[in-house]
Parts: sequence; C-alpha cells; structure tokens
Amino acid sequence: MNVDVNAIFQIAGIGIIIAMIHSVLKQMGKEDMAHWVTVIGFVVVLFMVVSMLDDLFKEIKTIFLFQ
Repeated sequence: MNVDVNAIFQIAGIGIIIAMIHSVLKQMGKEDMAHWVTVIGFVVVLFMVVSMLDDLFKEIKTIFLFQ
C-alpha cells in the first residue's frame, strides 16, 4: 500500500479554492450561492475520501484474508 500524499494536497487545494470562492461570493452579497459552493466542495471531497477508504478496506481485507 503506497502512501499517497497527492490526495492530501488535492483535498487541501480544493478547500483553499472553495474558501476563496466562498469569500468572494459573500463579499458580492450572494451568500446563498456561497453556501451552495461550499456544500458542493464538501460533497466532492467526501467522495474522494470515501474512495480512499474503500481502497483502504480492500487492502485490509486482502492482508487479513490472505487473498
């Protein structure tokens, strides 16, 4: 199992971009859109984390079941 540091940087990058977009939209007075952008960013990161957890559980399964 390889330690994938790129995934951590991708999640951090998405968080920074979403935070900037949220700030800009909030300054423009479009708070509803800012909240939707935040929710969409959260969902994207959630799917990335779920995918990584799936890979982790598959790896654990192969280790303990000797497959």
